[in-house]
Amino acid sequence: ATCKPWQAVRFLPRVWESCQPPSRKGINTSPGQGQQDSAQEKQILEDLEMPLARRETETLFQEQPETGNQYLEDALLQSYLKTHLPPQVLEEVNEDLERFGNRLLTEVKPLGWECELNPPVLRQYDAWGQRVDHIITCSAWRRIKEIAAEEGLIAEAYERRYSNWSRLHQAVKLYLFSNFSGGFNCPLAMTDGAAKVIESLGIPGSLRKAFGHLTSRDPKKFWTSGQWMTERRGGSDVANGTETVAKKQPDGTYHLYGFKWFTSAADSDVALTLARVADAEGQVKQGSSGLSLFFLKVRDEGKLNSIQVQRLKDKLGTRQMATAELWLDGAKAELISAEGHGVACISNMLNITRIYNAISSVASMRRMISLSREYARRRVAFGKLLKDHPLHMQTIARMEVQTRGAFLLVMEIVRLLGLVETNMASEQDQLLLRLLIPVTKLYTGKQASAVVVEAMESFGGQGYMEDTGLPVIVRDALVLSIWEGTTNILSLDVLRCLTKSQGQVMAVFFSTVQKKLELASSAAELEPAVKRTQDALSSLARFMQAAGSRGTVTMELAARDFSYALARIYAGALLIEHAARPDASSTDISAAHRWCTRELGPVATELRSSSHGAEEALVDSALVYEGSPA
Repeated sequence: ATCKPWQAVRFLPRVWESCQPPSRKGINTSPGQGQQDSAQEKQILEDLEMPLARRETETLFQEQPETGNQYLEDALLQSYLKTHLPPQVLEEVNEDLERFGNRLLTEVKPLGWECELNPPVLRQYDAWGQRVDHIITCSAWRRIKEIAAEEGLIAEAYERRYSNWSRLHQAVKLYLFSNFSGGFNCPLAMTDGAAKVIESLGIPGSLRKAFGHLTSRDPKKFWTSGQWMTERRGGSDVANGTETVAKKQPDGTYHLYGFKWFTSAADSDVALTLARVADAEGQVKQGSSGLSLFFLKVRDEGKLNSIQVQRLKDKLGTRQMATAELWLDGAKAELISAEGHGVACISNMLNITRIYNAISSVASMRRMISLSREYARRRVAFGKLLKDHPLHMQTIARMEVQTRGAFLLVMEIVRLLGLVETNMASEQDQLLLRLLIPVTKLYTGKQASAVVVEAMESFGGQGYMEDTGLPVIVRDALVLSIWEGTTNILSLDVLRCLTKSQGQVMAVFFSTVQKKLELASSAAELEPAVKRTQDALSSLARFMQAAGSRGTVTMELAARDFSYALARIYAGALLIEHAARPDASSTDISAAHRWCTRELGPVATELRSSSHGAEEALVDSALVYEGSPA
């Protein structure tokens, strides 16, 4: 136990050692001291009793960690922009981001905290018993929506005033916005995704007005969109889990009937959703080829569009945002994909939301490390500041390396997306983007969970206290490995990417990494990191060669390790590339070395035969279910 100041009394030399309040018998007096010692003894005991009486109202005397403008304090972000953006674009973007960083600190941050303290509530009936299903959000949530429009957090990507760099500008603003916005990045992700789908369709006349609202800078005109895919029978398995039926009406519109089990940002203005079109006999086609994509307005002249809100979800985190179960009872909708091609059409939306997910992952890591780093400058333990304890700083440094790798992965896919959207991408760029989106999303989601929990521990018991705000960041980060496809689902998507491209995507991956390493080969201080990454590439190549002769079960078992290896190797190459810049700092070089000192290649480099893979799958099931009822 920690000794209290009032225990350090010079008349009680052994009290400090025992950490126990003294009794009268514990005070030694020598003969002859008489009344003077008695009075002294009485005064000491009175002094000791007063703090005891006050202890219930005492406060913890520690300084709260405070960070400033997040843009100005993020050296990696600034160096990345300086390296990649053209000078004129950099000047304008730098000015905008500095201004935005100040606005986040002074205006958005308090609003985000208010959203956490005042989560949405559902009022299903009015005073007269009429069903209204009104989702009530706090004024701060609505104000953040207005700020998102004012800042052009969606518009920036579609105005393209900086050509292919507009996506990067937007992504950086979202990265800074994420942890201050009370979870509003989620509805923005779906809004951006909906705009992307509409743009990919050529912005048809019936959707032109909606596209204008989704990409507006005017708070009074700005709309947000939902993405209603998850139903009761499945989450990611939309092919078999989607039960919603669409019935065509004489005017060419459709009425939707079904139950949406998990709808984030249920207070949005519009939504994209999947459903199965019923034929004249009321029959529907099963599987993914039976799914079509629909656009609908959530409200029609202020009233819900034949939608009932069953309840709001009681979630571990992201409590600031309304997530609901919705019953569609004839909701009027417009078919926007070719019939039966809904999954292919909505894939554009999924790519965008997965990128947003990765941005939020990196943002949560950066925020927790910034606070942890600041706390280490203030907190005294064992006679010195935390920053002067080598083990503590080693722990933060390891988190910093993880965050740097994740940041560069995210910036890479955003850079590639900008090229694709402005028709500047090569076929290789497009293949690489298709591979790196699921790889980056799955890897950063897992990184975020690990880093924010580790960072919370760096605050000791204070990290566990709700009123510090730290548990909010942790809770909200834990969903990032689940949203937009779990780690296993995305690992299987990586395998599909390989199969669909007939291996071309891996050829692009190898050549791209090799080029980055070659550019850094002249830097002597990076030679060990380059060598280890090249060794990992060779290990990956052997893995791929062996995989070609194995069965699907074996490859499925290896999918997760394989996807992690892709992320580690590519992030290592990006860190080396960043450290090879002429103006690279010692921190950049150190981060590249530290990332590459661990195992980068696949953990399971030896693949078993198809039959052995099937046997291993059976053994795994036996291990999991041993002793449980059949």
